[in-house]
Amino acid sequence: MQFDKNPFPEGDADRHYLWEMLVRRDIDAFLSQDWSMVEHDFIAESFFGMHAHFLADADAWRLQFPRLEVYRDEWLRQAKDSAASHFSEPLREAMFRVTNMRDIDIDGDRAVLHKKFNGTIARPDGEPARLKWQTLYFCRKVDGVWKIAGFVGYMPHPLGA
Repeated sequence: MQFDKNPFPEGDADRHYLWEMLVRRDIDAFLSQDWSMVEHDFIAESFFGMHAHFLADADAWRLQFPRLEVYRDEWLRQAKDSAASHFSEPLREAMFRVTNMRDIDIDGDRAVLHKKFNGTIARPDGEPARLKWQTLYFCRKVDGVWKIAGFVGYMPHPLGA
């Protein structure tokens, strides 16, 4: 089984592209700690991100990433922490295994993408790393290319849990 297969055929060009951008490219850039691989995927001048802090109560969610630079710095911090961690299975394969982005709603030049992380990654100490959260990405087509306008991330999965 191919662990990193795009579930959307090339004939479904928008969803295929969005999956490549927010799953494959994001995972590869994150594991490489290389922001330059994804920096052009954002609408920098108007981007913002909400952090749900893994809480179901939306009143606790915060505008933690008011500008792309703030999000970039946190993304790079997390990538560095991940690279310093030890896993007992190939991390790239594991990241694809626990990532699901099959729900993509598109209306014209706007899209909402439902990205879920749900699973474990084996660690040498026997205590698996548990990933169980979801993110809603808001995307817009700019000059014919899909870009990330913002997100609400780190929500519990499932949301009511």
